[in-house]
Amino acid sequence: MILRFLIKVSFIIASLVVLTTNIYIYTYPSVHPTKCFWHCNELDFLPYRVKDASKIELALYYSYRYIKDVTKQMILKRYDEETVNKTNEIRLLAFGDPQIKGNSESTPYRTRLDTFGNDFYLGHIFDTMVRRLNPTHVAVMGDLFSSQWIDDSEFYNRTSRYMRRIFKRNTDILFDINNESHDENGQYQVNTEKWIESKNLFSYEFENIDESTPIDNEFGYEDLYSWDEDSDPTKDSYLFINTTGNHDIGYSGDITYELLARYNEMFGKDNYWVEYNKGKDNAWRIVVLNTLLLDGPAYCPELLDNTWEFLYQVHDRNFSGSTVLITHVPFYKPEGICADGPQFTYYDDEMLRSQNHISEENTNEVFDLIFDNGKSGIILTGHDHMGCETYYDRKLSDNSWVPHAGKLLNYNNVIREITVKSMMGQYKGNTGVVTGKFDQANRTWSWHYSTCPFTNEHAWWIAKGSLVVWSIIFSIFILV
Repeated sequence: MILRFLIKVSFIIASLVVLTTNIYIYTYPSVHPTKCFWHCNELDFLPYRVKDASKIELALYYSYRYIKDVTKQMILKRYDEETVNKTNEIRLLAFGDPQIKGNSESTPYRTRLDTFGNDFYLGHIFDTMVRRLNPTHVAVMGDLFSSQWIDDSEFYNRTSRYMRRIFKRNTDILFDINNESHDENGQYQVNTEKWIESKNLFSYEFENIDESTPIDNEFGYEDLYSWDEDSDPTKDSYLFINTTGNHDIGYSGDITYELLARYNEMFGKDNYWVEYNKGKDNAWRIVVLNTLLLDGPAYCPELLDNTWEFLYQVHDRNFSGSTVLITHVPFYKPEGICADGPQFTYYDDEMLRSQNHISEENTNEVFDLIFDNGKSGIILTGHDHMGCETYYDRKLSDNSWVPHAGKLLNYNNVIREITVKSMMGQYKGNTGVVTGKFDQANRTWSWHYSTCPFTNEHAWWIAKGSLVVWSIIFSIFILV
């Protein structure tokens, strides 16, 4: 009798824990409904003077706000296709620096379990936000993995986990890659010679180039909304963008052909643009830039040449629309604006070993090449896990770009840089929510950004672990 009573009490407690934690992890964006939604007027919460409210009033208000948002998003579905699929809106989710780790034969089982769970924790964040917001674009801001020094087979294994467990991509192409490029044991091994031939790396002997006919390195796309040409147009679809991070390919003093080749083979190009609505008033573009190959000295200088050739081709297109620049390393800013200040370190042979920002000189050069048309723009970066916002305006006296910590009013040609806060558990599993709106009256794009926080990985583990415990207690309760 006492045993059954104890089991019953345990079952009730376990049920409460399971319900509370699992409801939370699946509805956590509703805790911050305005931060975790596109910039719009749909979230009609009344202004609330928090400083004048009592604790009870605050609890009632936030409870009401949470329940209202859960009802709208999960029950009434008021964010239906008519609401979010407006032709004048761009909806981009940005994920900062997942840095997934790997295992070796000597890795303890507890660490292996933690790595396994972390994949699904990150995947849960992605699933929840995509299901809630139905984005047009998803971008990961580099540092996909935790180290650039892993061997090819481990790089392949982490790519498979990254695609399957976290971002739910089709991994069939990985099997094809492994069939074409493997060692005598059947493990993936990059074919660097083939990659060098395909990149045409040694064609940039600039003194021999006819400037009227720039090199075509297939950097660009037009009106691209999905990499999967066979995707069902009736289903939700988005363009998935990966960016090179220093933990994926290294800094320029580290980067070899092999490191960049395997990234390109698994994730595609490291530099490219996608232009939308070209020639129209609402033209805009995405520029994905490998900022690890801007500053030097580089181990392979021709790889730097390739990146700068890309930037020159971006400039030569004379694009008339707004730009979303997606990259990993933030641009120059003085100490005190963000968590990381300017810092460069070098190897004994003077090759670049690490950097917090792009150099001031190259920051100005990149901005002049990309944001030269006077149109609005936004930059999304990673690297600094804490997250940051910086505003750049152009100084009239010498045309240099000046960084500021606060928003600039009554300035023309201001570019906003968002350093996306990391989605890792120790930084609370963040998602960057970017909304682009086209103003028909002024014929300009405006860009809005918010950070949607989750919580650390412990909450996810408690939710999933308590469900297992509940299942065991329930089975015992039925049997007893």
